[in-house]
Amino acid sequence: MSDRADVPSAVLAELRKICAGLPESYEEPAWVGTRWRVRQRTIAHVFTAQPGATGAFSRAASLTAPAVVMTFRADGEEFEALVNGGPPFFRAAWGFDVVGMIVERDADWAEIRELLTESYRKLAPAKLVRQLG
Repeated sequence: MSDRADVPSAVLAELRKICAGLPESYEEPAWVGTRWRVRQRTIAHVFTAQPGATGAFSRAASLTAPAVVMTFRADGEEFEALVNGGPPFFRAAWGFDVVGMIVERDADWAEIRELLTESYRKLAPAKLVRQLG
């Protein structure tokens, strides 16, 4: 993983499975890495960040080694609990509701599914959110 855009295929496969279940979500290349969106709003963004890089994610996550970083949106108490709870979560360097997460090899994909579903609920139109059940 020498390039910020490189994300392990296993991570992309898991994220694709999760986001495929979110109505009208779609995947696209981001300026770095990959992102999933609904109606021009980013539900999740994933890429590999490098320690010492000038990017906000590398600084915010205090990286000491290359790491897969994912961002998503969260509200109120959930946001505060995640960013104040410590690793693998951190407060992204921008936005009042953006959470960063280091996606480790032993990531809890059920938890990530819940987090991304909530990010989707926050950003998607009510009509699409109702389709989630």
